[in-house]
Amino acid sequence: MKVLVTGAAGFIGFHTAKFLLDRGEQVVGLDNLNPYYDPTLKDSRLKLLQAYPNFRFAKQELAERAGMEALFQREKFQRVVHLAAQAGVRYSIENPHVYVDSNLTGFLHILEGCRHNAVGHLVYASTSSVYGANTHMPFAVEQNVDHPLTLYAATKKANELMAHSYASLYQLPCTGLRFFTVYGPWGRPDMALFLFTKNILAGKPIDVFNHGHHKRDFTYVGDIVAGVVAAMDHVAKPDPKWNADAPNPATSRAPYRLYNIGNQQPVELLKYIEVLEQCLGKKAQKNLLPLQLGDVPDTWADVEALVTDVGYRPSTPIETGVKRFVEWYLEYYPS
Repeated sequence: MKVLVTGAAGFIGFHTAKFLLDRGEQVVGLDNLNPYYDPTLKDSRLKLLQAYPNFRFAKQELAERAGMEALFQREKFQRVVHLAAQAGVRYSIENPHVYVDSNLTGFLHILEGCRHNAVGHLVYASTSSVYGANTHMPFAVEQNVDHPLTLYAATKKANELMAHSYASLYQLPCTGLRFFTVYGPWGRPDMALFLFTKNILAGKPIDVFNHGHHKRDFTYVGDIVAGVVAAMDHVAKPDPKWNADAPNPATSRAPYRLYNIGNQQPVELLKYIEVLEQCLGKKAQKNLLPLQLGDVPDTWADVEALVTDVGYRPSTPIETGVKRFVEWYLEYYPS
């Protein structure tokens, strides 16, 4: 198949593109290589992908309509895996307009490209942040998610609604995947594991919000990618049991589906740091702080829908995943 992977120079996009290339697919990787974080890391990921003969790179802004239209018309993709977005929950509080350009206008251009060029299945990244003010655990895709706490989460909820409208109007199969706290090799430098590792090795204190007592469903990037590709292969179909009198938010009479991808094993942040300390052989100096604006105390994914429909369950324990990240970090940033 010819697959478009957006955000291919990013953390999850890189791993997804590499998985598909290793499987023998043709991959066109799109990225704008923006400087949200150190672009040299993006360049390094991209070089690894460009070593594959079945990979081509397209430097392109999602929000630039003409360029996106030309790309879809030229390539005639069979599948689209849309992982590009302006990331960062806290950054959305400081720079809201960037999120509208990338996550809303950009997503519209993805939907239009799929609609007009007979794409067989659109798989796109959503986020656990859409659960917002919800406190009932574990978070299930059948829950209402109408109370986001940040603009980032609101844009991702909007993506889910936009996708449903295109699935309904044009019978475009769409699958949305709500990722839960992804970590692993080649991770983003603005994420906790990367920041913690960098500061611990440098002998600097780490900022630990909510005094380290909140829990996250930390999910290894390899599990995320396996779930993404399994979902891509399982084309969304109408749910024959969908009831308009009691609508299930995760399915539809249109070819539309939502899934959580999480490890289903919430871990307290202090425990996560303890595992990292063991892998590094060095203790952290902790700067204990209150919960940040826009953060939720806990996340926990119910992934049974993914298991039932797609046949995949994330399973990598944090001890294994953190160890792999540390091994990569020490190799990529030798002291």
